Amino acid sequence: MRVLAAMSGGVDSAVAAARAVEAGHDVVGVHLALSRMPGTLRTGSRGCCTIEDSRDAWRACDVLGIPYYVWDFSERFKEDVVQDFIDEYAAGRTPNPCMRCNERIKFAALLEKAIALGFDAVCTGHYAKVIEDADGNRELHRAADWAKDQSYVLGVLTHEQLKHSMFPLAETPSKAEVRAEAERRGLSVANKPDSHDICFIPDGDTAGWLAEKIDMTTGDIVDQTGTKVGEHPGANAFTVGQRRGLKLGTPAADGKPRFVLEIRPKENKVVVGPEALLAIDEIRGIKVSWAGLPIAEIATRATFDCYAQVRAHGDPVPATAWMDPAGTNSLVVHLTTPLRGVAPGQTVVLYQGSRVLGQATIDTARSLQRAEL
Repeated sequence: MRVLAAMSGGVDSAVAAARAVEAGHDVVGVHLALSRMPGTLRTGSRGCCTIEDSRDAWRACDVLGIPYYVWDFSERFKEDVVQDFIDEYAAGRTPNPCMRCNERIKFAALLEKAIALGFDAVCTGHYAKVIEDADGNRELHRAADWAKDQSYVLGVLTHEQLKHSMFPLAETPSKAEVRAEAERRGLSVANKPDSHDICFIPDGDTAGWLAEKIDMTTGDIVDQTGTKVGEHPGANAFTVGQRRGLKLGTPAADGKPRFVLEIRPKENKVVVGPEALLAIDEIRGIKVSWAGLPIAEIATRATFDCYAQVRAHGDPVPATAWMDPAGTNSLVVHLTTPLRGVAPGQTVVLYQGSRVLGQATIDTARSLQRAEL
C-alpha cells in the first residue's frame, strides 16, 4: 500500500512510520505546519507543533530512508481549530481542540489530500486499534496499553475515514517499549518528552491567552440560590469544575471550597456551589457521529447499554444511551455512575467493551440533585 505517515516530530509517529516501512508499504512522511508564527521553538513550549518538531520529523524520515515533506495547513488549522476554540469559550463552553484537530485536520484535510494524491492510508502514532468484523467493516477499538490509549480523541472518525486509517502502535504494550524500539532503530527522538497541553498555547496559560482574544467584562459570581458571592473579570475565562482563582469575597456557610457549576455568558455570570453539585447524571449531545457502522439501536432509536467517557484520560462509566426519539440528531446519555464537572462543549465518547461506538459534543449536562434545588 501507499502510506502517508503523519510525522509530528515525536517518538510515537516516528516508530509508527518505521513499522509501516518494515511491513513493506511504500511510505512517505509528512509534517503538518499548523502555525506561521516565526521563532516558534520548543524552548518553553509544551505543545507538539514547533519548528524543532519539524526538524525532528525530518531526521526520523532520513534515518528511515523515506521522502519527507512539510504541508502548510496553518490557515485551515487557524479557522477550524483555533477559531473554534475561541468561539466555544466565548459561548461559555469548554471545547477539546485535539478532537477538532483530529476531526478536521488530521483525518479530514490530510486524508482528503492523501487520497487525492493516490495514497491508500494515513498512518499516525496514535495508540488505538482498527479491527475488521466478519463482513470486512472496520471498527475502532482501544489500544492494548490502556494507560496510553488514545481512542477517545479518535472517536470523531467516521466509517469512511477508518477505511484509510493505520495505527501501527495498536498492540504495543507500553510507551517504554516504543522508546526502546526507537533507540534500536537509531531515531534521535527516542527520549524526547511527550507533548501535552494545547499546542497553540505553549505556555499553558489558557486564561491569559483567551483574555487577549475575547472581550472580558466584569460580572457577578453567584451561588446556586442566585446570591452574589464575588466578582469575576470575565465569565468566558472560567470552566465547569474550576476551583482555583475564584477569589470569592463571601465564604461558604460550611467553610468548604466552592466550584464553578455553570457559566452563563448571556448574563455574564458564573455560578458556584459545593463539590457535590458537580455530579452529572444526564448528558445531551449534538454533532453526533459514529466510528464505523452504527449499531442497530441507532436506526431504531432504541436504548442501548454502553460506557461513557468525557475526558481523554478519564475513566469510562456505565450508562444507557439512545438517539432522541423526537427525530433530532441528538444523543441522550443517562449515567449510571454520575460524573463530576462535565461541561458543555466537551466531548462524550461511547464504548461497548473496547469498541468505540461514536461521539457527540455535549450540549447540556444535568444534575438531578441540582435540579431539585
